[in-house]
Amino acid sequence: MIEQRISGPEASLFALLDGDSAILMATAQDHKRAYDNDEGPNTGGMGAISPAPRLDKALEEQVMQEVVGPVVRGMAAEGTPYRGVLYVGLMLTEDGPQVIEFNCRFGDPEAQVILPRLRTDLVSAMLATTNASLHHFDMRWDPRAAVTVVMASKGYPGSYEKGSIIRAIDAAETVPDCNVFHAGTALADNGNLIAVGGRVLAVTALGDDAESARRNAYAGVAKIDWQGGFYRSDIAKT
Repeated sequence: MIEQRISGPEASLFALLDGDSAILMATAQDHKRAYDNDEGPNTGGMGAISPAPRLDKALEEQVMQEVVGPVVRGMAAEGTPYRGVLYVGLMLTEDGPQVIEFNCRFGDPEAQVILPRLRTDLVSAMLATTNASLHHFDMRWDPRAAVTVVMASKGYPGSYEKGSIIRAIDAAETVPDCNVFHAGTALADNGNLIAVGGRVLAVTALGDDAESARRNAYAGVAKIDWQGGFYRSDIAKT
């Protein structure tokens, strides 16, 4: 096996494919390392920002033409047309964008910053994807930025304890344009909200620019009372 070593910042581009054509959805940038300054072990993702700061319009068009388009045509030519979401994981190298991976799903936590920006009905987009009508479908997006901060159980991605109590979720959602997405949570018999997973909450907020979205997201995080959790303090920091 021969491998090529590449280096550069990572970003993700999401498109919808209907077997014949494709349309761009949005872009995002994930933060994989567990701790600030991209230190510590790799995780499933400790936060994200959309749009991806380093994927400008020119790069978006390049990826759609040089990566997504050939995928549509190639799979159709092989008799296996693909209909669904295409997640293109990219590394932005000195020689241009290089594909690291494809996924046929929304990412996590990328979905938490992409979908809040979507203004088109998602079901309508899915129907257009399944009935090969994306060529005349238009997706509308909120021009604002979105940032999500993942709150994880202490010890993640290693071993961690379950059952710690989480309070004040409602207070976090009083922050303007802030929503808290649940992943590893459950209701205990006594009615307490408890943590039962590694990555437990994703606190997402919109803002007029990346910095205001980041500020709103961390304002939401600050209102949550969870002694058993931790989070990075530098998500989307420039």
